[in-house]
Amino acid sequence: MTKETKKNILSWVITIGAAVLAAIILNSFIILNVSIPSSSMEPTISKGDRLIGFRLAYLTSDPQQGDIVIFKYPDDEKQKFIKRIIGTPGDTVEGIDGVVYVNGEALNPDYTDIVIQEDFGPFEVPEDSYFMMGDNRNDSLDSRYWKNTFVKRDKILGKAEFTFFPKIEWLG
Repeated sequence: MTKETKKNILSWVITIGAAVLAAIILNSFIILNVSIPSSSMEPTISKGDRLIGFRLAYLTSDPQQGDIVIFKYPDDEKQKFIKRIIGTPGDTVEGIDGVVYVNGEALNPDYTDIVIQEDFGPFEVPEDSYFMMGDNRNDSLDSRYWKNTFVKRDKILGKAEFTFFPKIEWLG
């Protein structure tokens, strides 16, 4: 093997190694790449969509009502869930006659045309916690039904930014 061939091989090994290292760093500290396993967020996000979340979204600000977030499921933290934040710390959330209320006012905007079929609550959101609901309100395992009702702030992994398969669509 010539000196130039060895140099070319080493160059390729370094390039591939740098690319792998960059991908590991991106996936571990900056982005979340998730697949949507259920229809709980339809019509906003469909079952089978691939989604990119941004891990650093809440580095300098708190999650807000309406944000779609990826988080550790409170009843089994090995699972990742994706839902919309409906209630923030200190809020009271309830559903009455098909309408979701936050602090006594109808959720505005409601983010979905799907009307809830069952009343729920009221739930008072503790400090450092969030109340989550899927946009497909009548087919969503969310805060209304969990044993551990609320998602703690430190269990939010990132904010959903866009879907990239089968179509590219910005969510924020």
